[in-house]
Amino acid sequence: MGEMFSSFDGTMLYLNKEIPDGARAAAVIVHGLCEHQGRYDYFADLFHQSGIGTYRFDHRGHGRSEGERTHYDDFNELLDDTNVVVDMAIAENPDIPVFLIGHSMGGFTVSLYGVKYQNKGLRGIITSGALTKDHGGLITGVPKDMDPHTQLPNELGAGVCSVAEVVDWYGKDPYNSKTFTTGLCYAICSGLDWFAEREKEFSYPVLMLHGEKDGLVSVQDTYDFFAAAASKDKQMKIYGNLFHEIFNEYCRDEVIGDVIAWISRRI
Repeated sequence: MGEMFSSFDGTMLYLNKEIPDGARAAAVIVHGLCEHQGRYDYFADLFHQSGIGTYRFDHRGHGRSEGERTHYDDFNELLDDTNVVVDMAIAENPDIPVFLIGHSMGGFTVSLYGVKYQNKGLRGIITSGALTKDHGGLITGVPKDMDPHTQLPNELGAGVCSVAEVVDWYGKDPYNSKTFTTGLCYAICSGLDWFAEREKEFSYPVLMLHGEKDGLVSVQDTYDFFAAAASKDKQMKIYGNLFHEIFNEYCRDEVIGDVIAWISRRI
């Protein structure tokens, strides 16, 4: 089911491509820090049942993809890897609309992508718990004078979800990373600075989602991005009492259903 593909610089990345017969749309799903595309199996299955195909890939240095573990030299690596998959999805599905979905660091990626890669033909972008300002200090709080290859412990687990089973499996999942590098943090910080000067250029149709009690990425990030985006078609929904991973929360069917409904109205 999975395959490897060559990204813009020759790095081999793991891709899971699933297009149901008669698909009416396709979506590229971009995962978050220290996780992998396989954590979106349930999400993708509901999409397939709704006639929406999915393209899921492991970020470089994550999951089954090549690259130094959880390391980036430049935030553009995230955007440019995603662009290869977006181009693939558009080329392979010329008769149906393509959407882009990103969670957390993936939300950071698709938000910046929307500015760097304008007029790509995407029908819309969806963000979930997107890191666009880091009001919570998750990444910007890392000291700036460390070797970029220094490994920091992944202590995100308890804050990812209010569902105990999700938190338990998060720590056991062999494809989740136990550490991440300071270089990744520095690259994201650079991207946040870049985006701060350009977020008003974001004009794609967009749905911004966030959990009210997200303790990893502040809901204020989404409030600020929503206010700044130039999109004429923009919606925001904040889910009361939900933590960071709204697609894994106890009401995940409602949340995923909201995304499917938003996409369906734009096909």
